[in-house]
Amino acid sequence: MIRVVLVDDEALVRAGVRAILDSDPEIEVVGEAGDGRTAIDVVRAHRPDVVLMDIRMPALDGIAATGEIVRAVPGTGVLILTTFSDDHYIAAALELGASGFLLKTGDPRELLAAVHAVKAGGAYLSPNVAKRVISAYGTTRPGSRASRAMAAKNRVEGLSDRELEVLSLIGAGLSNAEIAERLHVVEGTVKAYASALFKHLGVRNRVEVAIIAHHADLVDESP
Repeated sequence: MIRVVLVDDEALVRAGVRAILDSDPEIEVVGEAGDGRTAIDVVRAHRPDVVLMDIRMPALDGIAATGEIVRAVPGTGVLILTTFSDDHYIAAALELGASGFLLKTGDPRELLAAVHAVKAGGAYLSPNVAKRVISAYGTTRPGSRASRAMAAKNRVEGLSDRELEVLSLIGAGLSNAEIAERLHVVEGTVKAYASALFKHLGVRNRVEVAIIAHHADLVDESP
């Protein structure tokens, strides 16, 4: 069972998201919060697998709350619920350890897929969201798009063909289990590759790995 906490200051939004999650028998909503400060207490009390986190909220915004949750309950993954006007928050959420991003206007099936992916240790970047995340993240970093691409390609130099393959699949948002199935290996092998990639690339989470994969043109972004 995947245990989830919902965080949004709009009760109607929480009700809608809960209805979608309740349609999946493998997901259980164990708590809700209407602001970031309360969310931290709820997460500490329930220690869920996944938090669905709104950004703009009273008392404490979702970005600050994400940082607190990642530090206090490191086993919990945080999925950020964004709108089209929230792009400038994305870099901050990445820096604080968010595990993925969802558009509030997205397909309900994507919400379920994202929750499962994060529970399985993945970072969720759907094709639609990924382009926005990469773009928003890039605007906060110095240099042109070409220079960032060159920097990413330099960082992946020295990786084996298999490591590059794993990197591209992480960039596509696949979990360790999904990558293992795709490559016909055991999940422990994928975890070992992922740990090696973290060390080689000097990153802290799978979203940062995914960003490097996208900048290095290792991910197929076609529809």
